Amino acid sequence: MTKSNDNFFQRVYDIVRQIPYGKVTSYGAIAKALGTARSARMVGWAMNASHHLDDVPAHRVVNRKGLLTGKLHFDGTNLMQQLLENEGIQIKDNQIVDFESHFWEPITDNSSDFTI
Repeated sequence: MTKSNDNFFQRVYDIVRQIPYGKVTSYGAIAKALGTARSARMVGWAMNASHHLDDVPAHRVVNRKGLLTGKLHFDGTNLMQQLLENEGIQIKDNQIVDFESHFWEPITDNSSDFTI
């Protein structure tokens, strides 16, 4: 990993750590919040590399339609789904039910101490 990628990944993790319990966001929303709207795939790479970090709730990051596209990168068969369900989020066919009500937009959220 290059130094610039390492810095980018850290900025992604800073945002992910702020996703409220029972909420999710998307790779693209994180990229947009970082001012790099076209780097959603790179956010995904950061999430894949975060599994050794206990304080990064990677299970709260899904694709723009609420699909659990990163679930294969979690240990166990359905760990990502189980973690989300433990937070009160219902999943059906690998997709978040009522996605809009659980979505957290990092760039416009005023209810937390959001900082980049």
